[in-house]
Amino acid sequence: MKASFVSKIVSASLVAIALFFVTPFSSHANNDKGKVTAISEDQLSVQYTGSDDNSVMFRVKFQNTTAQKFSLIIKNDVGDVVYQDQFNTADFNKAVHILKDGEFKKATFIIRVGNQQIEQRFVINRNTEVVENVVVTKL
Repeated sequence: MKASFVSKIVSASLVAIALFFVTPFSSHANNDKGKVTAISEDQLSVQYTGSDDNSVMFRVKFQNTTAQKFSLIIKNDVGDVVYQDQFNTADFNKAVHILKDGEFKKATFIIRVGNQQIEQRFVINRNTEVVENVVVTKL
């Protein structure tokens, strides 16, 4: 009976020692999961693509090679956030339509990854011209 008790203590001690040595290694196994990779200006492309009666259109592309989570933020000329969403797409490509509003004279496009951000700014000038063609014919 005493031998059985001693073997249980030895078994429990071996399990405790094994857990002591294995736990530190397993707790650091995925320490890169939340790591943020540095971003640079050349990863972001924002291009004016045209306009229609109601909006000004842009194409936003972000080369997110590590597919890490990022935010696309668009601000107006007074700094108000008019659009914000999160993505984790590797080759991000989105068409953005900004409504033609009399107060929307500047657009700032921001890509934010962690505490890093890239900005591109645009000034929106709209000129409306009325062209009247008059044709007079003799009767």
